[in-house]
Amino acid sequence: MNDSTSLKFNKFISRINFDISMEKILLAVSGGIDSVVLVHLCKDAKLDVAIAHCNFNLRDKESDADADFVKDLATRYNVDIHYTAFDTTSYSKEHKISIQVAARNLRYKWFAELLETHDYTSLFTGHHLNDSAETFFINLTRGTGLDGLTGIPEKNNKILRPLLEFSRKDIEAYAEEHHLKWREDSSNASEKYLRNAIRHNVIPKLNELNDKFLQNYQATQKHLQQTAVLVEDYTRLLVADIVTEHVDSYELSLVKLKKYSNTEAVLYQLLKDFGFTEWDNVAHLIDAQTGKQVLSATHRLIKDRDRLILTSYEEYPGEDTKIEEVSIDNFEKSVEFLEGVLNFENVSRITNIAANILYVDFDKLEFPLIIRPWRKGDIFQPIGMKGRKKLSDFFKDEKLSLLQKKQSFVLECNDEIVWIIGYRADDRYKITTNTQDITKIIWQA
Repeated sequence: MNDSTSLKFNKFISRINFDISMEKILLAVSGGIDSVVLVHLCKDAKLDVAIAHCNFNLRDKESDADADFVKDLATRYNVDIHYTAFDTTSYSKEHKISIQVAARNLRYKWFAELLETHDYTSLFTGHHLNDSAETFFINLTRGTGLDGLTGIPEKNNKILRPLLEFSRKDIEAYAEEHHLKWREDSSNASEKYLRNAIRHNVIPKLNELNDKFLQNYQATQKHLQQTAVLVEDYTRLLVADIVTEHVDSYELSLVKLKKYSNTEAVLYQLLKDFGFTEWDNVAHLIDAQTGKQVLSATHRLIKDRDRLILTSYEEYPGEDTKIEEVSIDNFEKSVEFLEGVLNFENVSRITNIAANILYVDFDKLEFPLIIRPWRKGDIFQPIGMKGRKKLSDFFKDEKLSLLQKKQSFVLECNDEIVWIIGYRADDRYKITTNTQDITKIIWQA
């Protein structure tokens, strides 16, 4: 068993093109059998490793005993150890998530910090074949797509799982052969957690029905993962055909999207990485009226005529965020606001003309000037026109998207609009033959 397990582990190291002399590896070690075997295999392969252990403070003295065990393990193997303790219960309540999700978020955030601050090249975890099968059934019971059926990935950026080809029995046999000691987590016996219920009831029953179940599962996983790669390759072609990328948003052409027979499946592939969960609502946007939108935790998807516009909350705040006005109390050279900077300068004549440049009669300005988002009901007098026009009608005539409207700001003087910044000036502040002082205003986004 020793030769077989070590050989398979070393093949993994070779397959991922590790240069042992250059790699500095962090091992996630709980003290359980999987992570203890992982430490032994890494040391046997002469890898440069350090240990990271999290105390989640969920099992009182048992958690502290686990931490002491891992510290002793690091001493025995003569490797560095990183240790931290979390108030997992408080974090779970504060973020309104389960204890399991809280623990996962906390540890991986900490692992990422260790990788960066200590220049580790990789993080190894002790996930094995049984863990992957459990994840498959967890996702299956909750409802999932292809990605959820591909099991635990062997590699995810700097995170590697070198034991995924080993079953729980393989790991137990290796530990027994090498007389390794480990800690048993008492919470693993509780079937109130879905993973444990699957571990104790589903997987053993399937092994009884077919003693090659895990072997067949592993083969199936490889087929599904290969299929997932094909789908990703195809998705890149779809993106090139359907999606237009802008500086702060993505635009999906509904005309091009509808060319594909399985429209909803294509839409899912294009948007699956943006946090959306209400997929029926996303699909309904295809034929919805302009203005309808669907939100995820991080993004907003808006229907606008014959397209969908995707933007992140970081790019624009939306209706629920209060945007403060910027007051300009006197003539300043440069003023910052949410959508960029306005630069002011006195000039003797009009030179270059562009959408982001405004020339105004300085004597017509009264301070303070105000930079603010446009509001419903705003009215201005477009330059060259005698009558007034609602900004909403102007935006409609200009065929601005909802996103462009939401990002539109105005420069205001004495409750009158001087400029829809980047679009149109007001006729009342234009340069005339009587103008003595010309102010040039340049908007830089």
